[in-house]
Amino acid sequence: MVVNLYWAHVFLAFGAGFVITRLILPALIALIARAQFLRPNYRGDLIPTGAGLIFFLASFFMAGIYCSLFQDALAALAVLFAVAAFTCLGLVDDVWGARETSGLFGHGQSFIRGYLTTGALKAFGGLLAAGLVSVFFGPWWLIPVNALIIALSANAVNLLDLRPGRAGKGFILLASVFVLAGWGQDKTLFLIFFLGCLLAYLHVDLKAIAMMGDTGSNPLGAILGVSAIWTLSGPYLLVYLIALLFFHLLTEKYSLTEIIIKNRVLDYLDRLGRKT
Repeated sequence: MVVNLYWAHVFLAFGAGFVITRLILPALIALIARAQFLRPNYRGDLIPTGAGLIFFLASFFMAGIYCSLFQDALAALAVLFAVAAFTCLGLVDDVWGARETSGLFGHGQSFIRGYLTTGALKAFGGLLAAGLVSVFFGPWWLIPVNALIIALSANAVNLLDLRPGRAGKGFILLASVFVLAGWGQDKTLFLIFFLGCLLAYLHVDLKAIAMMGDTGSNPLGAILGVSAIWTLSGPYLLVYLIALLFFHLLTEKYSLTEIIIKNRVLDYLDRLGRKT
């Protein structure tokens, strides 16, 4: 009976995320287009960006659903704060960001020289926001570790967002792992909800109709970080943190796109469903 009830909650969360996104997304993209908030994609075509705002808008519905099912306002508040904070930081980068500086080290060096980039602002602000989110989880001595996991997860999805659909596919892969790791736990419903949102959104990204931008990739990554803390036991969480650190070091030194292109399997998956 408990298993059946959990399955019902899974379908509710996934279905709600999918339907809400499909209902709101067309109007949101039209709003962005009317505002002429357009940015060139990797091919140089000007398309609406910041469409990832849909994940922030949808998160309020999931918070309401979760609270009505479990009366756990603290978990809902933690997710809402994480999504809101990283959406805001991503939007700042989408609106004011320049692309002459890249990588965490590059933004850090610019800051040391007295030049504040939106990337540096996002990195510092993201770490602070992740620290505040981590206060919800305790114990206090794990706050720095949990904050690092959330902040690096947010930036990792952002680093993937260089080609249509790539960030979404990365999110689906990791989210699926965390859902399986935490299967049966009520808090996995947040991740299942955002999987529904992402799958409803993905065709827009793949067809280059709009870009999620940092506005979308950062909160998706933050949700992965929060979910990892909720679902992974100590040793596995440490492995995930090490993998995040390795990924960031790798992308600082090498081009992720070139790595993918040179691997037939990764290149196939990267192009799957893409317009070009």
